[in-house]
Amino acid sequence: MPSLVTEKKSEVSSKHLILSGGSKGLGLALSQYLLNRGYKVSAFSRHLTPEVEHLQNFYPNHYHFATVDNTSPEQLQQFCERAISRQGRIYGVINNAAVAIDGVFATLPEIEIEKMVAVNLTGALLLTRLCLRHMLVCQVPGRILSISSVVGTRGAKGLAVYSSTKSALEGMARSLAREVGSKQITVNVIAPGYMLTDLSSSLSPEQQQTIVRRTPLGRLAEFEDIAPLVEFLLSEKGSFITGQTIAVDGGLSV
Repeated sequence: MPSLVTEKKSEVSSKHLILSGGSKGLGLALSQYLLNRGYKVSAFSRHLTPEVEHLQNFYPNHYHFATVDNTSPEQLQQFCERAISRQGRIYGVINNAAVAIDGVFATLPEIEIEKMVAVNLTGALLLTRLCLRHMLVCQVPGRILSISSVVGTRGAKGLAVYSSTKSALEGMARSLAREVGSKQITVNVIAPGYMLTDLSSSLSPEQQQTIVRRTPLGRLAEFEDIAPLVEFLLSEKGSFITGQTIAVDGGLSV
């Protein structure tokens, strides 16, 4: 019987990840978690935060951060080139950058629709394409991972555009998994439930209580629920999983 795959921290340390939306919330927490596990992380966001500066000081040789507009192909290209020159070839990409604008769809301004599509979907497509081209040239296995949402599967009043962009990431994963599977590049999506950060911060206590009440496991999602799954899908242990959307929502989407 073959032995179970076990990756040592020294083996992980040569693996370089690109992460979008890394200045706060889940993206910041994932950066810190993966750096602690030994990965090299190149992250970007529109803004530099004190938390990012702390990571820069604490992980000077493994962490690279830049302010980037992920709707700009030129800025994304420049970021990836700098990241590769500093940290080496790209092993994986995590599409995390997103913006959610709540509003009744019939009256939602076009500029807000365009913003959500540009940041949540087009930006993810452009970044994935850049990283994928690099992986294919290097001819080595890789990982493509996108952060979706329970809203992409279940829907939510006032979030028609946001949910559309998240559902699209799931479609991309299924199709792209078929394209690049022969190259041993996996493509997956994690769909968290309502978390204690970001989107849930705009919800009233009553709305949060309603979500908790409708969730079989009786609470909101937390970072600690998401990070180990991200690590698993990035690892060799997750090498036979591709084209999947994995819900981490306490049963809310059941």
